[in-house]
Amino acid sequence: MQLFVPGRLCLFGEHSDWAAAYRPLNPAIAKGCTLIASTNQGIYAEVKAHPTHLILRAALNDGTKIEAALPMEKNCLLAEAQTGTFFSYAAGVAAQFLTYYRVGGVEIDNYLTDLPIQKGLSSSAAICVLVARAFNRLYDLKMNVRGEMEMAYLGETATPSRCGRMDQGCAYGNRPIMMIFDGSQMDVVELKVTKDLFFVLVDLGASKNTQEILASLNLAYPFPANEVAANVQLYLGAISSRITQDAAAALQQGDAVKLGELMKVAQREFDKHLIPACPGQLTASVLHELLNYPPIQPYILGGKGVGSQGDGTAQFIVKDAESQQEVMEIIARDFPQMNCVKLKIS
Repeated sequence: MQLFVPGRLCLFGEHSDWAAAYRPLNPAIAKGCTLIASTNQGIYAEVKAHPTHLILRAALNDGTKIEAALPMEKNCLLAEAQTGTFFSYAAGVAAQFLTYYRVGGVEIDNYLTDLPIQKGLSSSAAICVLVARAFNRLYDLKMNVRGEMEMAYLGETATPSRCGRMDQGCAYGNRPIMMIFDGSQMDVVELKVTKDLFFVLVDLGASKNTQEILASLNLAYPFPANEVAANVQLYLGAISSRITQDAAAALQQGDAVKLGELMKVAQREFDKHLIPACPGQLTASVLHELLNYPPIQPYILGGKGVGSQGDGTAQFIVKDAESQQEVMEIIARDFPQMNCVKLKIS
């Protein structure tokens, strides 16, 4: 069986999924809201059932190849999940299926990955969804997309990763969706796009520490101890939710100009409210240099950081396919350490 799972781009609403998970402890925290779309890049695999083992052969986007095999024994799988390696994500998901279903193993030949790893495009969630989908389809478990997302989420949380529920939205494939979070509850609204929208994603060729960002921002929850913490909750709640819902409306109208304006607003408000909570990572000099780089301004409508933010990945919405190409050529010329990929939401 052939499977493909794309990465996911969080257009708006980063961090609001895990922030809203604190609502049962503090009802004053606002609901979370994110707007996501799948990338053109992802993880390709051939999968088949195996009687006794979880086997994963993977080809990463940098050319690295890895292979591992584990017996389908829950304690063994959970121990591997805790290592935090690439294979830990598959092991965590497999452990969940052993817990809830009567299944054997799976053999996964991930022969191609063109999705950048650790760049805010949910590469780890894509692996988790891939493994969940393999178990679901190979053993005819009749799970819907939400079920696959839930098993992928439980599997990833068995690892040292502290992802939110948004990441597994890549399970929806090429449909843009808005996700609304309230504690452990999640609603998904599938969106329709009336016009083609063109984006450029840029791997900044720098580095960021997602764990440090998440640890710093989580200090603001569940109850803010100071003004910095209160500002974190304000942005990740009411401000981010309002911007994201406006962006969902603009997306469905095909209004690229409005989306660009909202990206600028989101980045400005993010910087104002969140940089003081983690200045070492969120000041992000490389990201901001590119967002404000004069030669690309005639071609872009707006831009912002991706994922946990920091110097990982930037996103731009551009006027059309020609502008998309111009931006990529300028960045390739002036920032050779960066890598660009195209995204079109159709």
